[in-house]
Amino acid sequence: MSHAVSQELWSSRRGFLLAAIGFSVGLGNIWRFPYVAGENGGSAFVIIYLVCAFAIGMPLLVSELAIGKLGRSDPTGSYRSVAERSNRSTMWAGVGSLAILCVFAVNSFYTVLSGWTFDYFVRGVTGQFVGLDSETSSAAFAGLMNNPWRLLLWHTVVVTLVVFIIRRGVQQGVERAANILMPMLFGALVIMVLYSFFAGDMASAAKFLMEPDFSKVTARTVMIAVGQAFFSVGVAMATMVTFGSYLPDHISIPKSSAIIILADTGVALMAGLVIFPLVFAFGLAPGEGAGLIFQTLPIAFGQMPGGLLFGGIFFLLLIFAALSSCIGGAEAAVSWVDARWNVPRERGIFYFAIPIWLIGITVILSLGQWSEFYPLGFIPALAEETIFGVMEWLAANILVLTGATLTAIFFGWLVPRELKQRGLGMQDGPLYTYVMVMMRFIIPPVLVIALLLGLAERAA
Repeated sequence: MSHAVSQELWSSRRGFLLAAIGFSVGLGNIWRFPYVAGENGGSAFVIIYLVCAFAIGMPLLVSELAIGKLGRSDPTGSYRSVAERSNRSTMWAGVGSLAILCVFAVNSFYTVLSGWTFDYFVRGVTGQFVGLDSETSSAAFAGLMNNPWRLLLWHTVVVTLVVFIIRRGVQQGVERAANILMPMLFGALVIMVLYSFFAGDMASAAKFLMEPDFSKVTARTVMIAVGQAFFSVGVAMATMVTFGSYLPDHISIPKSSAIIILADTGVALMAGLVIFPLVFAFGLAPGEGAGLIFQTLPIAFGQMPGGLLFGGIFFLLLIFAALSSCIGGAEAAVSWVDARWNVPRERGIFYFAIPIWLIGITVILSLGQWSEFYPLGFIPALAEETIFGVMEWLAANILVLTGATLTAIFFGWLVPRELKQRGLGMQDGPLYTYVMVMMRFIIPPVLVIALLLGLAERAA
């Protein structure tokens, strides 16, 4: 059973943009992108990434926002409405449901990861980074992973904050939170870049991040750029369709999408200019992902002047990035619960938050006590994946890629031109032609190849 939700709209373009950028800018921008860029040819990778973001991320983003705006409902309801108006099978509503499943899977471990940022913020401001070396820093991180009660405390804090914000509605909750969190994130980022400029080795960092090294660019580099662009923008996770359903008619979808993608990339590059000067100044290894943030950087903060203050600011920045992404995901799920089961928002948020909290407990245990438990061990490709590993792999490699491919086929081929143009707020012209060529001919095969390569890599 579906009905159009009584839609609350964004009060301003700024509120919508900050909420959408907040959802896009997550921990991946700050801990994964800078490292991946540095390892894969510096600015050569950044150029390829931007091409991928505008070639794949942008057409999908404008399409999802348009589907939401046309449907004015939750993700499943919006896809169904657009399918009905296009005289197509209402089975296409399943794409919206798939996206909800994806955002649910992502949030079940993302709330746990977000909790790490709170824990390290407290450590930073209480002086626990002072005197760390690589051994004690790694031991401290391992200690946190093996402390389920501490992880549960922070996981609960994150879920509670999300519940508190989402219950208040679109304008008073999501939009107001974005209006507070995002300017603070940008402010903290600017402060940290200036600090790294004076306290770190900016020359080495700029070389690592910005010097183009095309010798490192391979077909695999391009696939990494496609994957990073894709997840960073946040398509196929139900949120952008939901945010589109709250869009007033006068807000330009193409312009807004370009701003979202540029801001998202800008944050990732600035994060690199925060992290790597500090890493290089202290002769630390620019290691990968979470280890860089939670094991390498605390050593630097513990040794540098003002490390107590600036370590605190840095982890506060991560809290803002993590929370804003959790809020966007939860909002999509709550709009779905509201429409599917006709449950008011105040109750609907618990239909999402309680299962997320409970599954999060299994994710927490899989980081420590259950780290030897492989739930899908009978599948060779997932033989050594913990609960956390399985959730992450399913979300990133199966659900997102499948959902986005189906969206490209649906919007590119099956929705009539007049309806598409009304949703997008575009007329015939070079931009519309570009979006359609990408959605029809380029994005589906690229994503299918990415999906098959991911599966082949696991099977190998």
